[in-house]
Amino acid sequence: MPVYEYWCETCGPFEAIAPMSKFSDPCTCTTCGTEAPRVLLTAPKLAAMDSSRRHAFETNERSADSPKRSSHGPNCSCCGGGSKKPSKTLYRADGSKSFPTKRPWMISH
Repeated sequence: MPVYEYWCETCGPFEAIAPMSKFSDPCTCTTCGTEAPRVLLTAPKLAAMDSSRRHAFETNERSADSPKRSSHGPNCSCCGGGSKKPSKTLYRADGSKSFPTKRPWMISH
């Protein structure tokens, strides 16, 4: 359960644990027993963890079928994007060449 902050007119601010379904309900002051409304005195601690731990949580939350994103460009040589495509030319033992994926009239071009 989350910890909420409340403001008592006589005692000042205090914190109490309450279920999320009762986040807007007032709470009784722990000192004087009067009803105190909920207030936001401090910012929520959403980004309080270090970057390596946040990265681990993001990795775990990523679904298995989502594509992996690279910070490199499409022609990056370290990721294989900039490497040359393998040749589709077939070299025979007698030294002749064959182009199995090309049209026959384009062989000598």
